[in-house]
Amino acid sequence: MQTKPNNPILSHTANLLLLMSFILLIHPIGQAQKSADKNSIFYITANKVFDGENMQINWAVIVEGNTIVAAGPKEKLAVPKNAMVINYPNATLTPGLIEGHAHILLYPYNITDWDTQVARESDAYRTARATVHVKKTLLAGFTTVRDLGSEGAGYADVAIKKAINDGIIPGPRLLVAGRAIVATGSYGPKGYDLDQQIMIGAEEADGNNLIKVVRDQIGKGADLIKVYADYRWGLNDEAMPTFTLEELKLMNDVTRSSGRVMVAHAKTNEAMQRAILGGVVTIEHGDLLNAETAALMKQKGVVYYPTLAATESVTQYKGWKKGIDPEPEAVTQKRKAFKIAMDNGVTIGMGGDVGVFPHGENVLEMELMANYGMKPLQVLQAATSINAKAMQIENKVGFIKAGHLADLVIFEGDPSVSISALRKPLWVMKDGVIYQPESLKN
Repeated sequence: MQTKPNNPILSHTANLLLLMSFILLIHPIGQAQKSADKNSIFYITANKVFDGENMQINWAVIVEGNTIVAAGPKEKLAVPKNAMVINYPNATLTPGLIEGHAHILLYPYNITDWDTQVARESDAYRTARATVHVKKTLLAGFTTVRDLGSEGAGYADVAIKKAINDGIIPGPRLLVAGRAIVATGSYGPKGYDLDQQIMIGAEEADGNNLIKVVRDQIGKGADLIKVYADYRWGLNDEAMPTFTLEELKLMNDVTRSSGRVMVAHAKTNEAMQRAILGGVVTIEHGDLLNAETAALMKQKGVVYYPTLAATESVTQYKGWKKGIDPEPEAVTQKRKAFKIAMDNGVTIGMGGDVGVFPHGENVLEMELMANYGMKPLQVLQAATSINAKAMQIENKVGFIKAGHLADLVIFEGDPSVSISALRKPLWVMKDGVIYQPESLKN
């Protein structure tokens, strides 16, 4: 059990009213604050500051309202008048972390299997659960999340995003995919009497109908289009490509015309190559990645999201005892794919497919990235600046620099030495509003 850390050193020159505002911000009562006080000023320091790319020492960050107005060496940044000074020794200040692959409407399959969640649980029930998921995610230090499909819950992710933005519930900034798109007959749940109409975990479409489906999803609030470039529908239930290259290009053309981007679930090399040539910006999973596909990915600037934590979690749900039993083939293959991506210079983002494993435990993916051979500093970059660039939001989040939104987290220790330090958030700010991490609650 994690013990409650010592209180941070807090000092201020603000008046009593500002102090009371700060206390209310640090203990939001039941819901998120709708917006930061435009008059609030914070002067924030920690032992180290990770700016999204490099680790800095003796830095300070100044926040006004919901915006970072200055960041740099302390000797160059005077404490503004009426600023609340926040200093955490033996800690590291980072940009708000970014989760690149989540399903806020799912929860671990060892609690309830995927088929049951999709086909039997009501959208209202799943949405209620998701409000808890997003709160846990935010309080773990993840201030932005890319949610890649509601998995049978329609456009509940769009509604949750609005509820967060309107200050009704606390949660991270969301980019949502809505229903996602699958080729007819490929996706699940499966195995039911064919006389029944069973809820499918995504929206089916083919050929020219893809144009209408893409436009409809955009019209209903999707921030991006997610497609399943392959799925387990081969003769022996193995993963095989679904959409043709022409279909993928068609969907991408429609998506791009709206100013959005397309991303792809793909595990096989044929599907990955079709998706890359079809115009996707990220590949999700990539279990069977080989050197040829990795080279194409690098050439086209496509970002790879290996979702290591999902593979390890599902394998453990099936009975694998990690550290005791021999490593299963699926995990060994994932290690191989991850190494191929690193060896070939592929840009790797951080996204664990959280929902398959518990929300708020997002750091598990980062720990596995380090375990599979990535340096902790590179893992930090993947969860901040690289993810921000992959999502085309690098002008807002992912960095600590003037003009960016005030998404900031302070963690106990130094995650550039041990990435597991990210399991100890001490202080979370999203959009200029402070939240109390779960680790600090009684």
